[in-house]
Amino acid sequence: MIGRRALLAAGAAALGGAVPAAAALPLAATPVSRMDLRWWRERHAAKLAEIRSRPVELVFLGDSITQNWETSGPPPWRDFAPLWRHWYGDRQAVNLGFSGDATCHLLWRLRNGEIDGIAPKATVILIGANNLGRLHWPAEDTLAGIEAVVAETRHRLPDSGILLLGILPSERSAWASATTQTVNRALASRFGKGQVPGVVWFDPEPVFAPGGRFDRSLFYDPLLSPPQPPLHPTAEGQARLAAAIEPTLARLLGQAPRH
Repeated sequence: MIGRRALLAAGAAALGGAVPAAAALPLAATPVSRMDLRWWRERHAAKLAEIRSRPVELVFLGDSITQNWETSGPPPWRDFAPLWRHWYGDRQAVNLGFSGDATCHLLWRLRNGEIDGIAPKATVILIGANNLGRLHWPAEDTLAGIEAVVAETRHRLPDSGILLLGILPSERSAWASATTQTVNRALASRFGKGQVPGVVWFDPEPVFAPGGRFDRSLFYDPLLSPPQPPLHPTAEGQARLAAAIEPTLARLLGQAPRH
């Protein structure tokens, strides 16, 4: 059997990072940089400049699902930017979503300036989908990674209310679907019903699988060429998610809900 440290070292090498030899945490909960990627490095620098250039009241932390808010059409299913303007344009919001990020990459960003020097009223966290992709990390590792992200956010933004979203359902594989449900159940047990002060848990499954039936029409991946398994919400799917979290988010911001 391969030892835990060997697995960590192998995983870090595959991600272009490194972890200490005596690391006790799973790689999912260990900061790993992607600074070897030019676009990622440039986006990180741009976001550092953005948070220093203006007031920030609302922060979104995540991966490509969050970064997609910056995307415009022309296909209506990928025209996210107008929806962002409607829901968040006048709320001093900053989008810290980075395509392809797993929990370890977001953790690195949090420890390298992306939420330093700001005091937002609310922070939305949506991360973990990429842990279940090619990385294929088990539920317990992904849970540890998400918990590490929440802990780091609470430490650095002690006065910010955190809205923690579960991993969105997908149709990548039976394993990914089952692991998503396992992680989300564990997150609900850990953070649900106000058990952790300052953290509100939200389960996105009813938005994308109402009545327990997965709605493929709310995901754009099957529309790509070549088609891919449903993973990323369409603009309509994203709008439904925004509407679903709005009552809680508005409360955290001290505002009246919008429609």
